[in-house]
Amino acid sequence: MGNIASKTRLFIAAILSLRKTYDELDKRIQAPPGIPVSNPTLPFWTVPPTTIPSGDGGLPEHADVVIIGSGITGASVAYSLLERNSGVKVLMLEARDVCSGATGRNGGHINPPLYHDYSQLKEKFGEDAAKQTIRFRLAHLKEMKRIADDEDILKESQFRDTEHLDVFTCPDTYAKAKENLAKWKTDMPEEAGSFGFCDKTEAIERFRLSDETVGCIYGAGGAIHPYRFVTSLLAKLVKRYPDSFQLVVHTPCTAIAAPRNTTPYYTVTTPRGTLTAPHVVHATNGWCSHLLEPMRAKIIPARGGMSAQRPGTLLHGSTLTGGRSFVFYRGGTGYDYLTQLPTGEHELMFGGGWAQSCDGGLPDIAITDDAVVNFPVAAHLAGALPLYFGLENWGSEVVPSGEQDARWGTGRTKATWSGVLGISTDALPWVGRLPAKVSGRAEPPPNAKERAQAGLAAPGEWLAAGYSGEGMVHAWMSGRAVAQMLLDREEEVRAWFPDILRVTEQRWKRARVDDLLARFV
Repeated sequence: MGNIASKTRLFIAAILSLRKTYDELDKRIQAPPGIPVSNPTLPFWTVPPTTIPSGDGGLPEHADVVIIGSGITGASVAYSLLERNSGVKVLMLEARDVCSGATGRNGGHINPPLYHDYSQLKEKFGEDAAKQTIRFRLAHLKEMKRIADDEDILKESQFRDTEHLDVFTCPDTYAKAKENLAKWKTDMPEEAGSFGFCDKTEAIERFRLSDETVGCIYGAGGAIHPYRFVTSLLAKLVKRYPDSFQLVVHTPCTAIAAPRNTTPYYTVTTPRGTLTAPHVVHATNGWCSHLLEPMRAKIIPARGGMSAQRPGTLLHGSTLTGGRSFVFYRGGTGYDYLTQLPTGEHELMFGGGWAQSCDGGLPDIAITDDAVVNFPVAAHLAGALPLYFGLENWGSEVVPSGEQDARWGTGRTKATWSGVLGISTDALPWVGRLPAKVSGRAEPPPNAKERAQAGLAAPGEWLAAGYSGEGMVHAWMSGRAVAQMLLDREEEVRAWFPDILRVTEQRWKRARVDDLLARFV
């Protein structure tokens, strides 16, 4: 009897603990994310900063398109718009320094989920939609390389092809991954041509990995300096379109008023004044529900951790001095990811540890304070790499020589910083025109299109966000899709853009935050 009572008490305690966890996460999610903090951690990517002339002379009274956010999504929208219609007046607003959000804080890897969720996409949306989504992700490698080449910024952006490895230390996770790989290779043999797998002994010897490795899946990948890529493009846009493109930093958008019959445009409010615009593009990812309250439980911010580290003296045999990129899976929630810079001290750009606990044992869901690095995440990142590769492959610690920048550490870890992701509750990005139900604002009146700039679609609000930590393989083409929609070129968009990523009222109603919380609680 006593044993039964003890078990009952334990069961009740576990239920109450889960309830408390759920309630805390729900409370966080329902709170507004606010605007980015003014004192964020310093990413290694952003030093030295790129100098771009900005609109110090004040805001215009009117713009054809206002883009909120200066990361890779905003840059893609602006670049794609002006490339096709140089007469469009585009104003880009950034709350902090240029490219200071997730793009300037991520890992720089361009390695899309492919076999990972192909079977799930096929089961849920059908084979055609699954294949189109995979091709959409793969297109980022080729398209971003083309742009860097066309704009002569290959050197600045450090774009490079890599041999990518998904490394597994959990037998069950590896077995499931191989099963998914086989299904994907059967359905998409051309796209999967470079992909294969190595079991434990071969993987450890071929790629110089830790003895804990149970296997790996390899294939074509890529890496880039995300901050230099975006800021180099924005600098060119400012110079190329002086009468059409204006970038204004340290100017957050604090409110948007719906159009009225007397003012058939949106009124955009900032600390520096207001302006009107028939089109507003939300390119703020994890912060988007600050201005789109109905999206608050659809795209949820989450704080991630990143680091720049000096490689061990022998690690070049594993990483090929930046020729390889890695994702490490230990089973359970989360993963770690690694690229290596081809210049300087060949720093290891290592991020992850996302499922490490924060306050009350919860991961950093619905936290937007990137002035702080989660301590368990920082500790995980500081110690994991020699264990992933094995001490015999890591070698000795590098002692830096010469004068060192005082902002960076002199040990293995040079810098640690945080950044805010946008997690989609249905695991897919949200891209396209916002229905009134989703924006929370009335749409422009019928006469607004006649008064707006010629060559653009009917006025409205637009969104590209919710990349769930995979922005480098979703954001650029999502931004391009929004630009083509804005240019009223829907037929072109349908030829390559996955319809399952579109924002619709029906999808908005179906997306449930409980589905996201179930992954963590």
